Amino acid sequence: MKHFIVEINYLVPVDQLSDVLPNHRAFLQTGYDRGLLLLSGPREPRIGGMVVARANSLEEIQEFFNNDPYHLQKVATHTFIEFNPVLHQPWLDNWVKG
Repeated sequence: MKHFIVEINYLVPVDQLSDVLPNHRAFLQTGYDRGLLLLSGPREPRIGGMVVARANSLEEIQEFFNNDPYHLQKVATHTFIEFNPVLHQPWLDNWVKG
């Protein structure tokens, strides 16, 4: 299992996201339900968001986020940073090892 930080950068002011935000959060929930996502939330200041994710490959997580309403509505971009979680809290062991 590969691990990723997904950086979401808004292309529009945050006040223009109110219509798509509920769909974006519903989309993220599908990632939690599938076990792809560990945590997510907006950045401060509100210029985007951050996600900690895992998948079998970079292509798999990119394909998942290609269905993000933010991507589909062209209001944000996604940057994928792969990393190796060498150290982690013991209670995350099952998630990290996949």
